[in-house]
Amino acid sequence: MSEQPRGPAGDAPRDASATPPPASGPRQSCAVDGPAAGLRAMAPLSPVGRLAATVDRLSREVRAAQAEAEGRALIELAKGILVARLGCGPAQAARQLAELAEQSQVTPLEFAVDVINQAARDRMSEVTDAFLTATAAVRATDADDGDDGGDAGEAVAESAAVRLRAAESGALAADDTQAVADALLEQALRPLGAVAVAIWAAGYDGSLTLAGSAGFSPAEATRWRYVPPDVATVARCGLTEREGQWITSLAGTGLPSVGRHQYPDGGRVAVPAGTGGRIHGVLEIAWPVPLAPQPPQVVRQVEALAELCAHTLESYTPPDGAGQEPPVMPDAVELMDLADGLYDPALVLVPHLDAAGNLADFRIQHVNKGFLDPAGRPRAVVRGALLLEAYPMAAGDSELFQNVERVYATGEPFRARRINLTALVDQVPLSAVADISVSRHGNAVLLIWRIEDETARLASLLQHAQRLGRIGGFEENLLTGEITWNGQLFDLYGRPQTSVPVPLEELTAHAHPDDAVTIGRFLRTLLHHRRPASAAFRLQRPDGVTRHVRAVAEPVLDTDDRLLVVRGAYQDISAQHWTEVALAATRDQLAHTEQQAIERARLTLQLQHAIMPPEQTPLKVPELQVAVRYRPAETEQLVGGDWYDAVMLPSGRVLLCVGDVAGHGIEAATSMVVLRNALRGLAVTGAGPGQLLSWLNIVAHHLTGGVTATAVCGLYDPARRTLRWARAGHLPPVLVRGADAKPLPLLKGMLLGAVAEAVYEEDEVQLAGEDTLLMYTDGLIERRDRSVEEALAQLLSTVRPTPNTLDQHLDRLLTYSRSDTDDDTCLVGIRVG
Repeated sequence: MSEQPRGPAGDAPRDASATPPPASGPRQSCAVDGPAAGLRAMAPLSPVGRLAATVDRLSREVRAAQAEAEGRALIELAKGILVARLGCGPAQAARQLAELAEQSQVTPLEFAVDVINQAARDRMSEVTDAFLTATAAVRATDADDGDDGGDAGEAVAESAAVRLRAAESGALAADDTQAVADALLEQALRPLGAVAVAIWAAGYDGSLTLAGSAGFSPAEATRWRYVPPDVATVARCGLTEREGQWITSLAGTGLPSVGRHQYPDGGRVAVPAGTGGRIHGVLEIAWPVPLAPQPPQVVRQVEALAELCAHTLESYTPPDGAGQEPPVMPDAVELMDLADGLYDPALVLVPHLDAAGNLADFRIQHVNKGFLDPAGRPRAVVRGALLLEAYPMAAGDSELFQNVERVYATGEPFRARRINLTALVDQVPLSAVADISVSRHGNAVLLIWRIEDETARLASLLQHAQRLGRIGGFEENLLTGEITWNGQLFDLYGRPQTSVPVPLEELTAHAHPDDAVTIGRFLRTLLHHRRPASAAFRLQRPDGVTRHVRAVAEPVLDTDDRLLVVRGAYQDISAQHWTEVALAATRDQLAHTEQQAIERARLTLQLQHAIMPPEQTPLKVPELQVAVRYRPAETEQLVGGDWYDAVMLPSGRVLLCVGDVAGHGIEAATSMVVLRNALRGLAVTGAGPGQLLSWLNIVAHHLTGGVTATAVCGLYDPARRTLRWARAGHLPPVLVRGADAKPLPLLKGMLLGAVAEAVYEEDEVQLAGEDTLLMYTDGLIERRDRSVEEALAQLLSTVRPTPNTLDQHLDRLLTYSRSDTDDDTCLVGIRVG
């Protein structure tokens, strides 16, 4: 049996790693003072409050228990080391550990971590030694200055050692990567200021799977559970860079990543997690604020944590539904069979590790049957050799070895065309141009190359050029009668390639009768005058299809100036011909339509000016300024569905309203005219704004063909300086009073035209001197990437600085509007006094 010391000296996990739970009893808040705070303190907790307090208490107890368990595991490990070194029993080792800790004036947990570091001499102990060396220099400097800061430096180093070993203990005891993420964040990363951590597993195809995370919301983790290959993220950059990514601020990179909206300006670190030269994933850490340059000790600590994650990711299997199917990778034997089935030269490579377990080279496990060594060596000599020994130039300018190493580490295939491969033949470098393909399969790498044949490449290039240009070539020997066509010309004629080519003398029989004169002139120039010639005609194919073609040919003469051969080409220009025909018809149509467009634009502009003049005549109301603005969305039609009105009524009150009819263009404008004029006519009845909107709803529902619209209507009384208003599905007005700006209450009111009858709530607001009231349509604030609440908050921040005049105020709002929905904008403003 092992003996665990108890009491203040022996309960090391609570002393060093966990904060003791607070005393039971009601919690007191120091943020509220005065009588109101005393009344709330005496009030009994609600059931929800008791439940929240219970959950908080249980969470603290669970964290304390986890820290205590991890601390006990480290103490037990140190006791085992002492048993092995001193040859004593567990009870004596426990007493020895407690006595040595007391003599060293440290807690048993800190002393246990020191024992483990001295015995292990691993990456964790190297990081701890770096901290101790740095703090020793600080203590020496502070001692010379008579400062007590050396104790603080020592405490930092000792706490770092405890944190690292506690994190290692928690990670090794965890049963999945999610628990590893929790242990790393709580034990090692939160003291560094980090708030979240993500552990990414790298797939064989270069994809990334979120194996575990802590500090991010569950919804955010679910959204980022899988990242396809070739998607640039912070983790992807950390996967491809050996030194990792240390980002000062995520906002400055433009890279997407998990938790980007939660910590947009915070720092990020992405470090590859690998062992033995193979990267199994990435450790990504998030800070809430920009990250300052970190000292080397912190960098090594993060790298040690990434290596700890690599051991966990070695056995990680993505769960079902993680975003991709777990690929079934062939083993080396199956890969050898696959390579033997290839015509191109192929090598099967397996990693070769050094004594420290790091990747040093690749061993050529197998060469396929199509392999030809550039140096002329037999296959048996190359098989079994190391890649850099057999081909030392692979580490040269071609970077072939570096690419093979990267594919093995990340799993992302590498393909490249026209790479220079160099081999040493009797110490003479011989180069060849080849296409390269490197891919990882399980624990092996398949390297395939294809030496480029210049003649075949040019022939293929010519064939593709003829296919894309729809060109067919021919050659006709006039002495022997032999005719040669390529495959593209047979397709152009619509004839099978087994048929007899058509001689030039029979060309007229395959063309449209109206083109006989053109073809005759073409043949006379070519055969009689023996000069190059070209002609365009209609080719009639056996399947009844007529193609427009252009023929180009030249004569070839022998040494006696006799005509020997004619060679040339046919090109299908049907698409070009019909394009020219369509363009000619389009020109005629455009000439006819242009006049109609000019007339329509003139009428549209007249309608725009008739509905809402560009310069509204200001209302003359005592102690009241009124200004209006309208900004159309469609520059061609200049008319949309937004409208405004500001008019003095016979009763002496001022009618103020803005509205928005669904849609744009002439149709929306005609409906807007009906509603605007109807509201003017109804307003002279003296009814309130709620009743006016009820009547206007009947008009919209029955008299405008089912149009829908929003509106806000207000009646201002100059004598009382009051505004009585109502809304129909519209945004409420904004009141600017001094340095404060806020929207009016959100009254109940349904969209106009949605139902046959509707009731609208009214409200009255008392205005004071220098108050400004703004009515507007959603085109002023609406954005596709922001909610209405966020856009309204931006508007409130813009309207607070009040310019000298109301016109300047409205112009400033239109200038700094961040709307991106291409919608109309109406703006009505009044200023009292």
